[in-house]
Amino acid sequence: MIRQLALFAPAASLACVLILQPQALVQAPSPSQPVVPGSTAVTLGPARLSPAPDFTLKSLTGESVKLSDFRGKVVLLNFWATWVGPCRILTPWLVELQSQYGPQGLQVVGVSLDDDATKVEIGEFADTLRVNYPILMGDENVANAYGGIPAMPVTFVVGRDGKTVDRIIGLKGKGQIEDVIKKTLDPKEDNTPSSPTPGPAPLAQK
Repeated sequence: MIRQLALFAPAASLACVLILQPQALVQAPSPSQPVVPGSTAVTLGPARLSPAPDFTLKSLTGESVKLSDFRGKVVLLNFWATWVGPCRILTPWLVELQSQYGPQGLQVVGVSLDDDATKVEIGEFADTLRVNYPILMGDENVANAYGGIPAMPVTFVVGRDGKTVDRIIGLKGKGQIEDVIKKTLDPKEDNTPSSPTPGPAPLAQK
């Protein structure tokens, strides 16, 4: 059933363009951030300051892990599956971001929504990509708690206070994800000049 909730581009295509139909979105974006058919990512944020739903899921090693275990850190909560092409592109970036920003308080958490793959197969996939962050076994309940997963990957950025500050549907450029991480880790470092008429959120460029 999770597989039916996600739209994905073939893994063989390096472009991995993710087509998002507006009606497939659970929550419509603001007018300044329209869904563009054929775009690789849609950012529904920032300032989505609602508490991120807590959950308890099993890790690949059988441990029970709660989202609240990471309170005080900036959490990059990534819903993914081994069969989704863009997820295969995003995962190595998340590994690099965890290595770089982990000491500053970043914690990447992967939630697998694989229907068919076993824990062993998901573990082998994670080992191949040298994943250095927890991989949890997700289900339909946790997907629904986060408003449903209209496409994968879906990445939520959760602040140190446990509130969601951003949501990215699809594959966004690594540099853009990194910018969100840096601003969330230390909002005081966001010295970007304000503009009276901000334009739409930038889309990932290939």
